[in-house]
Amino acid sequence: MGDPVVMVSLYPEFPQSVMSSLATCGEFVFLVDRSGSMGCPMNNSTPQETRISSAKDTLLLLLKSLPMGCYFNIYSFGSTFEHIFPKSVEYSEKTMEEALKKVEQMGDDLGGTEILEPLKHIYNQSSIPKHPRQLFVFTDGEVGNTKEVTDLIRKNAGCHKCFSFGIGEGASSALINGMAKEGGGHAQFITGAGRMQPKVMQSLRFALQPAVEDISVSWNLPKGVSATILSAPITAIFQGQRSLLYAQLTGQHSEATDGSVTVKYSLAGHPSQNQLHFNLKPAEDSGLTVHRLAARTVIHSLESKERTQSEQNEETKKKVVELSVQSGVSSSFTAFIAVHKDSGKSVEGPLVRRNVPTPFFGMRKMAKAFASPCAGMSFFSAPMPMMCRAPQILACADSFPDYDLCGAMPESEFNEPEAVLPSKDPLLQLVSLQKASGCWILDGSLAAVLGKNSEEVEKAKPPPVNNEVWASILALIWLHAFKMDAKEEWELLSMKAASWIKAQNAPCVSECVEAGNTLLGCGVKKEALGL
Repeated sequence: MGDPVVMVSLYPEFPQSVMSSLATCGEFVFLVDRSGSMGCPMNNSTPQETRISSAKDTLLLLLKSLPMGCYFNIYSFGSTFEHIFPKSVEYSEKTMEEALKKVEQMGDDLGGTEILEPLKHIYNQSSIPKHPRQLFVFTDGEVGNTKEVTDLIRKNAGCHKCFSFGIGEGASSALINGMAKEGGGHAQFITGAGRMQPKVMQSLRFALQPAVEDISVSWNLPKGVSATILSAPITAIFQGQRSLLYAQLTGQHSEATDGSVTVKYSLAGHPSQNQLHFNLKPAEDSGLTVHRLAARTVIHSLESKERTQSEQNEETKKKVVELSVQSGVSSSFTAFIAVHKDSGKSVEGPLVRRNVPTPFFGMRKMAKAFASPCAGMSFFSAPMPMMCRAPQILACADSFPDYDLCGAMPESEFNEPEAVLPSKDPLLQLVSLQKASGCWILDGSLAAVLGKNSEEVEKAKPPPVNNEVWASILALIWLHAFKMDAKEEWELLSMKAASWIKAQNAPCVSECVEAGNTLLGCGVKKEALGL
């Protein structure tokens, strides 16, 4: 805690020329947990939405968003595992519809959580030339062989990327983070009132981005000064996704006060690098914020390592406790002590157990109440030398997590849940009607989602335009006018629809957009639709 600490916050923006077109190839393999716990509600606010039903809705969005020409397959697992196709098949209207029918029949009926065997089966399948494998894993549980699972993924890291999703509070962070880390992908956790679909679709965008390879970080420091990396190496870089790297600077330097860090990587086959210079002279009275963030990173890494070992490692536990006490950052083996502000003495006497009712829907409220400062009380941790933190580099705004480092939760307001009647989401209804190519068919089902009848929709169509183009433009207008709050969920499939419309070289597209706006009572611009 007495040495300077540097935090590198890498928030890449790739050239538009590289990002203008997403990949149209790849083998997308979805591995979905169907253990009994997947029948639990996502949260108590919407008890009718179970984890398995949310996973099925997510698979619908994923399948509709895949590019034509790619390959895909869906596996599900519990105590045993199943697959929809014997091996990955080419994405088409026929294979997509067949998969969706099987997805609709999925339930939480496969018993336990045995993920190792389906992974072995997937890796035993031959790779498809020019179609890099992208593995998406969804689970809400924990396994007893986390190390075997992550070792298997690391062994096959050269031929695929792994994107993992932890559903609910019971999902193992060691498993979810370990799979993504070893597979060079990205981990996401869906807890509380969070929705699965936006996070999964964000990961699909990552999977469709050009591959970033040969990532390296180098430090240029004065003679006598060295950098010790405190965080795991960066194994994947995605557009719009921040990566953090912490380093501890040790040693003495004389006159030189500047250093630099360089991040190099290869993007779509082209070498790229970012370099930033920073001052080694500490600023005054800046506190130990970066030190504690770095300590938290190291503690989490050690805890994850300890959880994946077959036996408890006393040496690892000792390191965690030592670092936790030094930094004032809590861990699974330590806790804060409450002290009286006035006397400065710790509260003494025997521990008294009190059973406090904690209904699930009120957990966030209760946490907020307990996190608020108590009268005459504060948190105490071991005293530390007040060193200034080194400058933050390659930083973006919002560089720090939204919680304070003494364990208090952020101030938020939470309302009591209201009863919600189960209903089919109009957005999912519209998505389910889209064809694999990206277009929609003009029929009564589409008209109903748009809030019109078939006669109204057909009457408003400009004469020179065919039915599919008209239907697709109406669908895009409806999405942009009424579902912008869920744009992350439908953006990829709308891009596919816009590409299909442009490929038709249809006449009077501008007239169609104007007529569609009139019919639906909207004012969406043609450019906003990607047309």
